[in-house]
Formats: sequence, C-alpha cells, structure tokens
Amino acid sequence: MPRKPTPITPELTSDSLDLLLRDAGSYELLKPAQELELAKRIERGDLQAKEMLINSNLRLVVSIARRYIGHGLPMTDLVQEGMIGLIRAAEKFDWRKGFRFSTYATLWIRQSIQRGLDNSARTVRLPANVAQRARKVARAAGDLAVQLEREPTLEEIAMATGLTFDEVEQIREVDRTPASLNSPVGDESDGGELGHFISAEGPAPEEEVHTALASIEVQRAIDTLPDEERKVINLRYGTAGEPPQTPAQTARRLGVTPRQAASIEDRALAKLSVLPQLAALREVA
Repeated sequence: MPRKPTPITPELTSDSLDLLLRDAGSYELLKPAQELELAKRIERGDLQAKEMLINSNLRLVVSIARRYIGHGLPMTDLVQEGMIGLIRAAEKFDWRKGFRFSTYATLWIRQSIQRGLDNSARTVRLPANVAQRARKVARAAGDLAVQLEREPTLEEIAMATGLTFDEVEQIREVDRTPASLNSPVGDESDGGELGHFISAEGPAPEEEVHTALASIEVQRAIDTLPDEERKVINLRYGTAGEPPQTPAQTARRLGVTPRQAASIEDRALAKLSVLPQLAALREVA
C-alpha cells in the first residue's frame, strides 16, 4: 500500500515536525530522469507531481535546517522556513535550464531560512528606523537583481531607494550576512533571495548539490575572470572551499575599501551573468 504523504504545509508544530523527521527518510531520492518527468507534469498543473517532488526532498530541508541550529530560531521554525523555500522551488523550477532540482531547491531553502533568521535577529539588533530602511534596501536590491539579471551596484540601489550612497553602504554592511548565493527578490511574501542529511542509501542530496555547484563548468567560468575578480567571487560565494565572506571581510582580505570590493564584484557578476551554466544561480541571486 502506498505510504500516505506528510501534509505539505509550512505550518509546523512539534508533533508535525516529529512526523516529518520520521517520514523524511522514507522517500527515495529521485533520479534526474524522475525529476525531469515530475517537473514537466508540474508545468502541466499536476498537483500530485508537485507533492511527490516536495516529499522526495524533505530530507534536504531537514538537513539544511540542522546547520542553522543555535543561530536564533528553534528547529520547528527553521524547518518551517525551509519548507516555504522548498515549495517555492517546486513552483518555480525550470527544467529547461539543465540543473538538478536539488541544486535549485537548496538555494531557495537556504535563502528562506536565512531570511527567517535575519528577520528574527533584525528585530533585536536594529532600531526600528534602521530596520525599516534595511528592508527597503533589501527589497530594492532584489527587484533590481531581477530587472538587471545581476547584482545591482550600490549607486543603483541608492537611486531606487532615494537614499544616499553612504547610507546604502552602511545599511548593507549592517544588514547583509555572508552571501550564500542568495539575495532577497521581490516582496516579503513572494520573493527569493540569492545544508548533513538523514542517512539513506545512495549519495546524499547535499553531496550532489555541492558537486553541482562546484562543477567543472562553473569553476571554469570563474577561472576565466581576471585574478582580482576571481578572488572576490571565491571569497564572497565560498566557491574556493572557504565559508562565504561578507563585503567587509572580502575588502580586508584584498586590501581594498568595501566600495572597491563591491565594484570588483559587480564587474565579475556582470561577466558571469551571461553564462548559461549559471542561469539557475542567477535566478535567485
């Protein structure tokens, strides 16, 4: 008899989290051909296919959420935020771009959890007026990223928000956490920004994600950049094996000002943005 799936909803209680943790390992990892078939069915409006794709990636949510334990939110909230990201990934996944769904979903899950953490921490860390401007800057940066298909410059964000360059620079330094290929996109309810799995047979989903993100094609693309631009990308996005660095940390490592580091990063992202192998990353970056 087919197993009754765990209800797909971002509203989690402790009991439903326990159920999800038990059920997460019961769904087999999907092969690329299966992901492709489900994605095509979802495109035709097949809700059962969407549910199957989500349920088959529950372990991905749980494992990524576990990395954020101790960062300010309980596990139930972390998983809830991650589930929101997974559902959005299932709804927005474009199989034509050639990326595995697990790769794409990881970006959405991380950005959703990070946004939840940022919102929680921000209410304590920032004065109300600063937090309001920080949200304004984040939304503008995300909207511009969609329009421009690259990370906007500080000057462009300042123009869009009506703030000065220095104000935007200060807010970004306070508000931005280390980039993990995520930036906020769209409004609070419908945007995306630019993971230690439950044991199971076969390769862990996150291992596949790591392999994909560090694939030969992507690394070759980064390696085509001039030395300084390549260093900035590797530092900011952790593509050389180190944890992602904040803009300030990157600037210190390179011995330049934050503004110079941001300018170098903008140039590099503009060059990388035209590469098809980075299309999935660009969509949520």
